[in-house]
Amino acid sequence: MADGASSSGAGAGAGGRGSVGESVVIDYGRRRTTCGYCRSTGPTSISHGLWATSLNAHDYQALLDRGWRRSGSFLYKPEMERTCCPAYTIRLKASDFICSKEQDRVLRRMQRFLDGELDPQVGNPQCKTNPTKRSLNEHMNAPTLKVSRVSAYEFGTATCPSLDKKDEFICCLSSKINEAIDTCFQGGIVGSDVQLPKAVVKTVKPQVKKKVGEAAQEKNGGTIQDLVYTCNISFQLAATIRRALPEEKRAVPGDLSPNYIAEKLVLTMAQDGGIAGFSLKACNGHLNFYSATIQAIQNQTSIGACAQASDKSPSSKQSSINKNDATHNQKAKKLEFRMARSHFDPEEFALYKRYQTKVHKEKAVTESSYKRFLVDTPIVSIPPVSGDNTVPSCGYGSFHQQYRIDGKLVAVGVVDILPKCLSSKYLFWDPDLAFLSLGKYTALKEIDWVKTTQESCPSLQYYYLGYYIHSCNKMRYKAAYRPSELLCPVRYEWVHYDSAKPLLDKSLYSVLSDYSTAQDEMPQPQTHGPCDESSAKSNHSETPIDEDDEDSDYDEMDMMVDEEMAHSESNADTTEDSSNVGDIENVLMDLNGARIKYKDLQGVVGPIERKHLSELERQLSRYAKVVGKELSDRMVYSLS
Repeated sequence: MADGASSSGAGAGAGGRGSVGESVVIDYGRRRTTCGYCRSTGPTSISHGLWATSLNAHDYQALLDRGWRRSGSFLYKPEMERTCCPAYTIRLKASDFICSKEQDRVLRRMQRFLDGELDPQVGNPQCKTNPTKRSLNEHMNAPTLKVSRVSAYEFGTATCPSLDKKDEFICCLSSKINEAIDTCFQGGIVGSDVQLPKAVVKTVKPQVKKKVGEAAQEKNGGTIQDLVYTCNISFQLAATIRRALPEEKRAVPGDLSPNYIAEKLVLTMAQDGGIAGFSLKACNGHLNFYSATIQAIQNQTSIGACAQASDKSPSSKQSSINKNDATHNQKAKKLEFRMARSHFDPEEFALYKRYQTKVHKEKAVTESSYKRFLVDTPIVSIPPVSGDNTVPSCGYGSFHQQYRIDGKLVAVGVVDILPKCLSSKYLFWDPDLAFLSLGKYTALKEIDWVKTTQESCPSLQYYYLGYYIHSCNKMRYKAAYRPSELLCPVRYEWVHYDSAKPLLDKSLYSVLSDYSTAQDEMPQPQTHGPCDESSAKSNHSETPIDEDDEDSDYDEMDMMVDEEMAHSESNADTTEDSSNVGDIENVLMDLNGARIKYKDLQGVVGPIERKHLSELERQLSRYAKVVGKELSDRMVYSLS
């Protein structure tokens, strides 16, 4: 097995034993390993495995569409009925992709960073570990916990870049509330992986204002102040905190109620100077802004007063703007995208080593393991042909997509370009830029690459994201790239995720194509655009995951397989397999460089002992079953 694997390297197919474009595989068997998803203590992850010395791009595309993937030159396919965490191939038709609000935020955040408008320290993991002196309540010192921060400047830039004065004032109020949230929650409430919601201040509608006024006047009597703005952030904070805390800490209703949180925010804002021309009150969990006259809120003086409360001097706002403009000119950055065929690059390996040690906490990262995992490829390179729109301009094969900012390598996506798709294999990125969500960003750019390439190569339509694992919350994020499809593990039909999810909720292993037999009963796929992300989240009912985890587990960490990790099952574990000579008679085999079909084997080599023949038939039968008859008749199975 090791000999057959070690002969393959980058572009091995072009110079291996097979001719150019021929697929040659070796050493089929079942493998048992420990699972990287459920962190099992025993070998509960069960898969079929093959080593490939060369692989035609069309054949690998066909293998993908039967649930196979590759790790270097090793091909594997989960044995879905038996493995602990069934893994379903997931893909997306790029032209149908709908960008969610969160994904759009990732794109805008990167653009702000490139434009010099985003402080690199905002969102940096180091910032998340520096608590301030104040917390929501001194006796609520649950486990030492911190919170992600967003500066008032970044919030304003993201939400109100060029608005009229009234909207600018609302943004100012929102920023003040967010500053109070930072002060209250930084240093002991929720974990560093929890993103707190941002405050959104809304103008109170006249009909609502009238009802509130009448109720308050009836209760208190006399004249009441005019309610102008309101914010319900306390309810969102209470829900977020409850989800983040351990169960034993949730039974403190007073400290976690929206009423308490609203009162604490009001107190904090008052201590910071309040809002000039307004009084702020907590009312049933809401933050209400009152003014004596309507005109005051539309007056430029009031806006200036709010800015003065934030910046401590009348001129600081304008000087801050001028300063930011100067910073923008100084810090504008250039993002470059480069694509090269798979080969060893010392600069890439240095970045990979940093990523594995800092993000995945690996202690030993060797050059040889990196090459086996991300450089070696059996896929035969096919160059583009002038005037041929069946091959993209880069050709077919394995590639490393480099992302550079001002010349510095910040991320590398390892992908396979195939007749129907871009298959995303792995991504590693600069840990210092975790706040840019490079996993999400590069996935969006890969989808965009497919869209663009399809214009000149119509057959290349899909983006393959690897495996979707319903039992692993950290891998469910792949379904957020909508509308996606999952591969049925039995009939090898593609099923819309929204149709497959109810089956997976009931059973982790499901024949997905059983979701409906009648077209009128077929659940329609739900595609969520930027305006209805909240409904998408409620429909998924999935556990939120850390953004850094999502970017880290971009693909199958537990399948960094090499010859020391993969162990074939014993030959005794074959009772369920029954060989049928009719199914394997046309299996194409390599024998000392010659290509022969199984049915002609004994005519070439002479009689074979029955026990050896039976073992060979059993192995070939299992091989033909998992790769499919068409591929087993076309690919070359090496007996050496």
